Amino acid sequence: MYSRAFVLLIVPAAAAFCQTPAAAPAARPARVQPPARIVNFKAEPDSVAAGQTVTLTWATENPNSVTITPAPGRVAARGTRVVNPVSTTTYTLTVAGPNNASLTQSVTVKVSGSAQQNRAAATSRPDLSGVYNFAGVRGVAPPTLKPGAEKFRIVRGGAGDVRGNTTLGVDCVPLGIPQTFVTPYPFQIVQTPKFVLQIFEYPNTFRYIWTDGRPHPADPDPTWMGDAIGRWDGDTLVVDSIGFNDRTEVSGYMHTEAFHVLERYKKVDTGLQYDVTVDDPNVFEKPWALPSRVFAARPDLDHVDEFVCENKVDYGKYFEKKQ
Repeated sequence: MYSRAFVLLIVPAAAAFCQTPAAAPAARPARVQPPARIVNFKAEPDSVAAGQTVTLTWATENPNSVTITPAPGRVAARGTRVVNPVSTTTYTLTVAGPNNASLTQSVTVKVSGSAQQNRAAATSRPDLSGVYNFAGVRGVAPPTLKPGAEKFRIVRGGAGDVRGNTTLGVDCVPLGIPQTFVTPYPFQIVQTPKFVLQIFEYPNTFRYIWTDGRPHPADPDPTWMGDAIGRWDGDTLVVDSIGFNDRTEVSGYMHTEAFHVLERYKKVDTGLQYDVTVDDPNVFEKPWALPSRVFAARPDLDHVDEFVCENKVDYGKYFEKKQ
């Protein structure tokens, strides 16, 4: 009795071990990567004379790699690059995407003239490199202010002086353009094929003027010295600057971030002739041209000196514990 009952008890258990295993869960379908895509690829301008530059602009989506031939080669998924073709050139954008997919798009830039003309144009430009003295502004006719813009006029030490006393250089910050050129310290110019570098002894700052054909950024971050783009008009360097913050002045007036400066530099026997026009649609009724002046050359100097601008304001009192 007991033996048979034991058998009946263990048989179901044995049968349970012999059952067919449950089917494994179905595998998840592989994730399909979105295909690569060329959003745009253009050259501006697409027709130039020898010696002029061209800006390539491109945007792609989901690429594994992006290249532009014959130059500049491997690039980011989107961006701009300035090129200087010496003859008619076709630029090809190649995008390698998922699953070994490959896309291409081409633009052709027509170049009139020759590489010899290109080199001749470059060598005919005057070299502005050197050290120059500052030059103050005299006989400045006041600008015409827009209605309601009187608040931008600086009254030194007066009740209306909110920011003016901080734009005289006493706090060691850059003075902006063109105010930097009135400080009683020299500045230096270093000219290269792609940019002109200005080095200001006071307050130990610098400024890049790009001459390689690139445009201004679409939305520049406001800075003390702005974003400067230069081009040659014969023997004169013309500089267009935007992207300034609103913390600098120009001959007794504050401005907004819409401030715009147009400068002309021309080499003369005694140094560098400087003409500048400023504008701010929020402040001035029309562009304001300042008197022409000459920065005297300093052939006795081959560089500007180091200037350590040290602020003597004691900030410790602002962090003292209250009794």
